[in-house]
Amino acid sequence: MRQDRGRLMAALVARLGNFQLAEDALQEASLSALVHWGRSGLPKSPMGWLLTVAGRKALDRLRSDRRSTLREAALVQFSDLESAEVTHEIPDERLRLIFTCCHPALEEKSRVALTLRTVCGLTTEEISRAFLDTPTTMGQRLSRAKAKIAKAGIGFSVPEPEDWDNRLQTVLNTLYLIFTTGYTARPAEPRDLCAEAIFLCRLLLFLRPANAEIEGALALMLLTDARRGARIGRDGATVPPGDQDRSLWNRQWLDEGRHWLRTALDRRRAGPFQVKAAISDCHMAEPHPDWLQILQLYTVLLTMEPTAVVRLNHAVALAENDMLHAASAEIVAIQTDLHGYQPYHAAAAAIHARNGNRPAALHHQQIAIATADSTADRLLLARLLEAERTTGAVPVSESE
Repeated sequence: MRQDRGRLMAALVARLGNFQLAEDALQEASLSALVHWGRSGLPKSPMGWLLTVAGRKALDRLRSDRRSTLREAALVQFSDLESAEVTHEIPDERLRLIFTCCHPALEEKSRVALTLRTVCGLTTEEISRAFLDTPTTMGQRLSRAKAKIAKAGIGFSVPEPEDWDNRLQTVLNTLYLIFTTGYTARPAEPRDLCAEAIFLCRLLLFLRPANAEIEGALALMLLTDARRGARIGRDGATVPPGDQDRSLWNRQWLDEGRHWLRTALDRRRAGPFQVKAAISDCHMAEPHPDWLQILQLYTVLLTMEPTAVVRLNHAVALAENDMLHAASAEIVAIQTDLHGYQPYHAAAAAIHARNGNRPAALHHQQIAIATADSTADRLLLARLLEAERTTGAVPVSESE
């Protein structure tokens, strides 16, 4: 079930057109499997057995609900299940499922939650822990997302060619948000959301091979995750990529990430995730980050994603290349847009300090420390503040 849930859910939603009914039917079929398989052993095709039984459970529910608008259509869809042999081949509808879960009409957090619940099979409790919500609140969010799909008539389909690129970016942004949530999670979290995001990205590439942006997104996740073991130092403080112990990096992930980055770039269909993956790779250059190339890449990324956060990272790259006047001007220009964004204050403090504006540096550093999400980040920021007070030398840190 851990491995096949997404495929089973996709097959059921394709036939039923209803997320909640599909999920309830699969849950009932799973409970039946515990009884029947425990008594009779595994069937030849466990997936086929579950799909057949879930279909019958769904039909039973629909027959008892004479008001259901799904009733007649689903009866036709599942009429063959009443007498058919258990099938060994189940059509893989997961690409349609992923695009439906990540539809831009849904709120960003709802897209993430629905994808984790439906495709990966995380429980509502696990998802709520990752996003610091109560299970009740997350359950309500999931219910609203399913209801919106039904009410808005969101099609269970892969986008048409003219809509593919825009919708794919929404999907990849959703998967990357899952990844970053896992990357900054507490070590005690029971489910590794980085691994879930990498699994989803691999699945997307399997279902839609030779796509440069999917390859770029996978490269970005692997390259970033390769550094995860070195992200926190022995003293519990966050360690910037340029200061990390490289012996702690995951070399398998690093090599695979660079393979997918090269593969994507060779297709000559540049996209934002490929540029971000190239930036991540430059952070891991030997013997230290290649800040000149990082600056050039952020300049390119600004033409693709002219957002305040990209401008912030562009300012950091300017500062690392000793273009402090330009970096300070950029920091001031985006202050209104990012006044509530903690990484902005951390970067602004460092840039102002290096430019000799100590009052502004202290102001932003205090805000950054007070609003940091983790103890590790607060320890790093406190250390940087002490370094600024004693030497005036403050390294600038990108927003990851």
